[in-house]
Amino acid sequence: MKLNENGLALLRAFEGFRAQSYRDVAGVWTIGYGHTGRAGPPQVTPHSRMTEPEARALLQQQAEIFAKAVRSMLRRELTDDQFSALVSFAFNVGESNFRRSSVLKAVNAGDDAAVARRLGLWVKAGGKVWPGLVRRRAAEAALYLSKVEGSRGAIEVPRGKPLGHSTTGLAAGLSAAAGTAAALAGSLRQIADALSGPYATVLLIMGILLAFGWILRERWLKSMDEGV
Repeated sequence: MKLNENGLALLRAFEGFRAQSYRDVAGVWTIGYGHTGRAGPPQVTPHSRMTEPEARALLQQQAEIFAKAVRSMLRRELTDDQFSALVSFAFNVGESNFRRSSVLKAVNAGDDAAVARRLGLWVKAGGKVWPGLVRRRAAEAALYLSKVEGSRGAIEVPRGKPLGHSTTGLAAGLSAAAGTAAALAGSLRQIADALSGPYATVLLIMGILLAFGWILRERWLKSMDEGV
Protein backbone atom coordinates (compact mmCIF):
# COMPACT_ATOMS: atom_id res chain seq x y z
CA MET A 1 0.00 0.00 0.00
CA LYS A 2 1.38 3.38 -0.99
CA LEU A 3 0.31 6.98 -1.32
CA ASN A 4 -0.25 7.44 -5.05
CA GLU A 5 -0.61 10.43 -7.37
CA ASN A 6 -4.40 10.37 -7.01
CA GLY A 7 -4.01 10.94 -3.29
CA LEU A 8 -1.41 13.66 -3.74
CA ALA A 9 -3.58 15.40 -6.34
CA LEU A 10 -6.50 15.32 -3.90
CA LEU A 11 -4.33 16.80 -1.16
CA ARG A 12 -3.06 19.57 -3.42
CA ALA A 13 -6.56 20.38 -4.65
CA PHE A 14 -8.09 20.73 -1.21
CA GLU A 15 -5.16 22.14 0.74
CA GLY A 16 -4.58 24.74 -1.95
CA PHE A 17 -1.29 26.55 -2.44
CA ARG A 18 -0.57 29.83 -0.66
CA ALA A 19 2.82 31.49 -1.02
CA GLN A 20 2.15 33.88 1.89
CA SER A 21 1.27 32.66 5.39
CA TYR A 22 -2.36 32.97 6.50
CA ARG A 23 -4.63 31.88 9.35
CA ASP A 24 -6.73 28.79 8.62
CA VAL A 25 -10.34 28.31 9.80
CA ALA A 26 -9.04 27.28 13.22
CA GLY A 27 -6.82 30.38 13.47
CA VAL A 28 -3.52 28.51 12.93
CA TRP A 29 -0.79 30.10 10.80
CA THR A 30 -0.55 28.08 7.58
CA ILE A 31 1.46 28.23 4.35
CA GLY A 32 2.12 26.27 1.16
CA TYR A 33 -0.18 23.27 0.81
CA GLY A 34 -1.70 23.42 4.29
CA HIS A 35 1.58 23.32 6.22
CA THR A 36 1.51 24.46 9.85
CA GLY A 37 4.25 24.59 12.47
CA ARG A 38 2.45 21.80 14.34
CA ALA A 39 3.51 19.40 11.59
CA GLY A 40 7.18 20.26 12.13
CA PRO A 41 9.70 22.60 10.49
CA PRO A 42 9.64 25.08 8.97
CA GLN A 43 7.76 27.10 11.54
CA VAL A 44 5.13 29.46 10.13
CA THR A 45 5.01 33.12 11.13
CA PRO A 46 2.82 35.99 9.93
CA HIS A 47 5.57 36.95 7.45
CA SER A 48 6.52 33.50 6.08
CA ARG A 49 6.75 32.92 2.33
CA MET A 50 7.21 29.74 0.25
CA THR A 51 7.49 28.87 -3.44
CA GLU A 52 5.20 26.32 -5.07
CA PRO A 53 7.98 23.76 -5.72
CA GLU A 54 9.03 24.06 -2.07
CA ALA A 55 5.44 23.60 -0.94
CA ARG A 56 4.92 20.57 -3.21
CA ALA A 57 8.06 18.87 -1.89
CA LEU A 58 7.09 19.64 1.71
CA LEU A 59 3.57 18.29 1.14
CA GLN A 60 4.89 14.98 -0.19
CA GLN A 61 7.35 14.69 2.69
CA GLN A 62 4.69 15.30 5.33
CA ALA A 63 2.06 13.19 3.58
CA GLU A 64 4.48 10.24 3.69
CA ILE A 65 4.70 10.66 7.47
CA PHE A 66 0.92 10.34 7.66
CA ALA A 67 1.03 7.42 5.23
CA LYS A 68 3.38 5.57 7.58
CA ALA A 69 1.10 6.24 10.54
CA VAL A 70 -2.05 5.18 8.67
CA ARG A 71 -0.35 2.00 7.43
CA SER A 72 0.52 1.02 10.98
CA MET A 73 -3.15 1.23 12.05
CA LEU A 74 -4.61 -0.92 9.27
CA ARG A 75 -5.51 -4.55 9.86
CA ARG A 76 -6.14 -5.48 6.25
CA GLU A 77 -4.70 -4.83 2.80
CA LEU A 78 -6.20 -1.97 0.77
CA THR A 79 -5.76 -0.72 -2.77
CA ASP A 80 -3.48 2.28 -3.24
CA ASP A 81 -6.52 4.47 -3.97
CA GLN A 82 -8.23 3.38 -0.75
CA PHE A 83 -5.06 3.89 1.22
CA SER A 84 -4.45 7.32 -0.34
CA ALA A 85 -7.98 8.45 0.52
CA LEU A 86 -7.35 7.57 4.17
CA VAL A 87 -4.02 9.41 4.14
CA SER A 88 -5.79 12.53 2.86
CA PHE A 89 -8.37 12.20 5.63
CA ALA A 90 -5.73 11.68 8.34
CA PHE A 91 -3.68 14.57 6.99
CA ASN A 92 -6.72 16.81 7.40
CA VAL A 93 -8.04 15.68 10.80
CA GLY A 94 -4.78 14.65 12.46
CA GLU A 95 -3.27 11.29 13.41
CA SER A 96 -4.91 11.05 16.84
CA ASN A 97 -8.38 11.84 15.48
CA PHE A 98 -7.93 9.28 12.73
CA ARG A 99 -6.81 6.64 15.24
CA ARG A 100 -9.98 6.93 17.32
CA SER A 101 -12.37 7.59 14.43
CA SER A 102 -15.24 5.36 13.39
CA VAL A 103 -13.76 5.61 9.89
CA LEU A 104 -10.77 3.49 10.92
CA LYS A 105 -13.03 1.03 12.74
CA ALA A 106 -15.09 0.55 9.58
CA VAL A 107 -11.96 0.12 7.47
CA ASN A 108 -10.58 -2.62 9.71
CA ALA A 109 -14.00 -4.27 9.89
CA GLY A 110 -14.06 -4.48 6.09
CA ASP A 111 -17.24 -2.39 5.80
CA ASP A 112 -16.34 -0.15 2.87
CA ALA A 113 -19.82 1.34 2.51
CA ALA A 114 -19.68 2.44 6.17
CA VAL A 115 -16.26 4.01 5.56
CA ALA A 116 -17.74 6.29 2.92
CA ARG A 117 -20.69 7.24 5.15
CA ARG A 118 -18.53 7.92 8.18
CA LEU A 119 -16.13 10.09 6.23
CA GLY A 120 -19.14 12.30 5.57
CA LEU A 121 -19.53 12.99 9.29
CA TRP A 122 -16.22 14.88 9.48
CA VAL A 123 -17.33 18.14 7.91
CA LYS A 124 -17.17 20.60 10.81
CA ALA A 125 -14.49 23.05 11.94
CA GLY A 126 -14.98 25.53 14.74
CA GLY A 127 -18.43 24.08 15.41
CA LYS A 128 -19.86 24.75 11.94
CA VAL A 129 -20.19 22.79 8.71
CA TRP A 130 -17.80 23.98 5.97
CA PRO A 131 -18.72 23.41 2.30
CA GLY A 132 -15.04 22.80 1.50
CA LEU A 133 -14.92 19.95 4.03
CA VAL A 134 -18.14 18.50 2.62
CA ARG A 135 -16.57 18.43 -0.84
CA ARG A 136 -13.31 17.02 0.48
CA ARG A 137 -15.01 14.16 2.34
CA ALA A 138 -17.03 13.38 -0.79
CA ALA A 139 -13.85 13.25 -2.88
CA GLU A 140 -12.10 11.04 -0.32
CA ALA A 141 -15.08 8.70 -0.21
CA ALA A 142 -15.17 8.51 -4.01
CA LEU A 143 -11.46 7.72 -4.15
CA TYR A 144 -11.79 5.11 -1.40
CA LEU A 145 -14.61 3.35 -3.27
CA SER A 146 -12.72 3.31 -6.59
CA LYS A 147 -11.28 -0.17 -6.21
CA VAL A 148 -9.73 -0.57 -9.66
CA GLU A 149 -6.23 0.83 -9.60
CA GLY A 150 -5.40 3.42 -12.24
CA SER A 151 -9.01 3.91 -13.29
CA ARG A 152 -9.53 7.40 -11.93
CA GLY A 153 -6.87 9.56 -13.55
CA ALA A 154 -6.85 13.09 -12.20
CA ILE A 155 -8.97 13.83 -9.15
CA GLU A 156 -12.14 15.81 -9.79
CA VAL A 157 -13.14 18.11 -6.95
CA PRO A 158 -16.91 17.77 -6.38
CA ARG A 159 -18.84 20.97 -6.95
CA GLY A 160 -22.29 22.08 -5.93
CA LYS A 161 -25.42 20.72 -7.59
CA PRO A 162 -26.63 22.58 -10.66
CA LEU A 163 -29.49 24.83 -9.64
CA GLY A 164 -32.05 22.80 -11.54
CA HIS A 165 -31.08 19.64 -9.60
CA SER A 166 -31.44 21.21 -6.17
CA THR A 167 -34.94 21.86 -4.85
CA THR A 168 -33.58 24.19 -2.17
CA GLY A 169 -31.49 26.16 -4.62
CA LEU A 170 -34.26 26.28 -7.20
CA ALA A 171 -36.77 27.55 -4.66
CA ALA A 172 -34.32 30.18 -3.46
CA GLY A 173 -33.59 31.25 -7.02
CA LEU A 174 -37.25 31.50 -7.98
CA SER A 175 -38.09 33.36 -4.79
CA ALA A 176 -35.32 35.88 -5.40
CA ALA A 177 -36.32 36.22 -9.04
CA ALA A 178 -39.95 36.78 -8.14
CA GLY A 179 -39.11 39.41 -5.55
CA THR A 180 -36.75 41.31 -7.82
CA ALA A 181 -39.09 41.02 -10.81
CA ALA A 182 -41.92 42.44 -8.73
CA ALA A 183 -39.76 45.39 -7.78
CA LEU A 184 -38.69 45.91 -11.38
CA ALA A 185 -42.26 45.61 -12.56
CA GLY A 186 -43.17 48.80 -10.74
CA SER A 187 -40.46 50.74 -12.52
CA LEU A 188 -41.25 49.15 -15.87
CA ARG A 189 -44.93 49.88 -15.44
CA GLN A 190 -44.12 53.56 -14.98
CA ILE A 191 -42.19 53.52 -18.24
CA ALA A 192 -44.97 51.57 -19.96
CA ASP A 193 -47.57 54.07 -18.75
CA ALA A 194 -45.60 56.80 -20.48
CA LEU A 195 -45.94 54.95 -23.76
CA SER A 196 -49.07 54.13 -25.68
CA GLY A 197 -50.29 51.20 -27.75
CA PRO A 198 -49.36 47.49 -27.61
CA TYR A 199 -45.65 48.23 -27.18
CA ALA A 200 -46.21 49.14 -23.55
CA THR A 201 -47.42 45.64 -22.64
CA VAL A 202 -44.64 43.99 -24.67
CA LEU A 203 -42.02 46.12 -22.89
CA LEU A 204 -43.38 45.17 -19.48
CA ILE A 205 -43.42 41.41 -20.22
CA MET A 206 -39.94 41.42 -21.78
CA GLY A 207 -38.50 43.31 -18.82
CA ILE A 208 -39.88 40.82 -16.30
CA LEU A 209 -38.67 37.83 -18.33
CA LEU A 210 -35.19 39.32 -18.61
CA ALA A 211 -35.10 39.89 -14.84
CA PHE A 212 -36.02 36.25 -14.18
CA GLY A 213 -33.42 34.99 -16.64
CA TRP A 214 -30.58 37.12 -15.27
CA ILE A 215 -31.24 36.23 -11.63
CA LEU A 216 -31.55 32.50 -12.32
CA ARG A 217 -28.26 32.63 -14.23
CA GLU A 218 -26.51 34.33 -11.30
CA ARG A 219 -27.95 31.77 -8.85
CA TRP A 220 -26.78 28.92 -11.07
CA LEU A 221 -23.23 30.30 -11.27
CA LYS A 222 -23.12 30.74 -7.49
CA SER A 223 -24.36 27.20 -6.91
CA MET A 224 -21.58 25.84 -9.11
CA ASP A 225 -18.92 27.78 -7.19
CA GLU A 226 -20.13 27.24 -3.63
CA GLY A 227 -22.48 24.28 -3.71
CA VAL A 228 -26.22 24.39 -2.83
